[in-house]
Amino acid sequence: MHMTEQPDRRLILVTAFEPSGDLHAAPVIAALKQRCPDWEIVAWGGPHMEAAGATIMGNTATDGVMGIRGATRALEVRKVHQEVLRWGEHRKIIVHLAVDSPSANLPLSAKLKLRGTRVLNLVAPQLWAWGEWRAKRVRSISDGLLCLLPFEERWFRERNFVAKYVGHPVLSRPLDLELVKQEREGLPPGGPRILLLPGSRTSEIRANARLLGRAFELIQGRHRSAVATVVCTTDATARLFREQFERIPSALNVRVGGLEGAIDWSELALAVSGTVSLDLARQAKPMVGVYRTSFFSVLAAKIVLKAPYRLLPNIIAGREIVPEFIPYSGGPEKIAQAALELIGDGRKRAQASDDLRRVAASFGDRDPGLLASLAVEHLARAGSMTNVALDSIVQNKAIPADHDALTITSTEY
Repeated sequence: MHMTEQPDRRLILVTAFEPSGDLHAAPVIAALKQRCPDWEIVAWGGPHMEAAGATIMGNTATDGVMGIRGATRALEVRKVHQEVLRWGEHRKIIVHLAVDSPSANLPLSAKLKLRGTRVLNLVAPQLWAWGEWRAKRVRSISDGLLCLLPFEERWFRERNFVAKYVGHPVLSRPLDLELVKQEREGLPPGGPRILLLPGSRTSEIRANARLLGRAFELIQGRHRSAVATVVCTTDATARLFREQFERIPSALNVRVGGLEGAIDWSELALAVSGTVSLDLARQAKPMVGVYRTSFFSVLAAKIVLKAPYRLLPNIIAGREIVPEFIPYSGGPEKIAQAALELIGDGRKRAQASDDLRRVAASFGDRDPGLLASLAVEHLARAGSMTNVALDSIVQNKAIPADHDALTITSTEY
């Protein structure tokens, strides 16, 4: 064993346990690789992170790998933790960028913290919705929270966190109007035009596909010329959606990709709760939010979830600007009725669109990929993070100039 000085070689670990985490992490990795090409970025994640320049050690952010739930998922996550800790046993990990998935990432971060690793969370855990009582533990593990929702910065800072709103990937990039035009080609005529968004995870599609399909049939019962487009994220999820039906409802078309064009084509969306609601808000498209689960899960949610709303646009607005059935254990009738009320009332649709434009505008024009990469770089160089430093990063789009780069001493085994 001998010591060698490596002043320009820093090891950054990134972990993501969901497809959305893979997407969130990729632009951060790409920006960090551009700014610090000599740094080593190792990840347990997905294909977008690999394409951005990370060395992928484990596939943990695709639905087929980590889309399972319950005890089996807990065992898989524990196995990943063991892999990471074994791999990092004789390596000096400077920063752990933990992307979303607090139930999977926080225990791993806690163990790495004991080894001297600094921890930065991209996507703040939603303690404001379900777990304020966990604030002390999260604060003891995290050196900084990078928030994707505008109100979170104040909420966390009031509870003595180092936290900063860095923008949201969906709303940080301008809409590509030429791409939208291309994606609209071939979508069916008719009306009203209904967009069905069944989610990206297999569990979401199994739970919600028939509910959305039946709700569309009820709409079609009132509007014979109604048409629907279903947008799935992959060929596999499109097949899974079709498999949920003995007979696909008439005038319902299933496609893979082309989300922005389908949103532009539609008059109303029935959407499984998630980030896609912000894609809809960006185009000010009226929607009904849905997330089907069991009756007992609905009862448990009433006890555990403290926030009055579950759908992101309603959470941001602080009031119900679009109908939401989240979580929901009933049938399609209430969902169809909410949709029919929007279809039949032009003023209500216009008000929903105006409210959604305001929600989208509240996110500003921050670039989360760049800002998060600067935060990682600063934490790696300075060894600590403060709210003053995060404020400076966001304001100046640069790491604070008053911190000298550290010389990292690593041990070769």
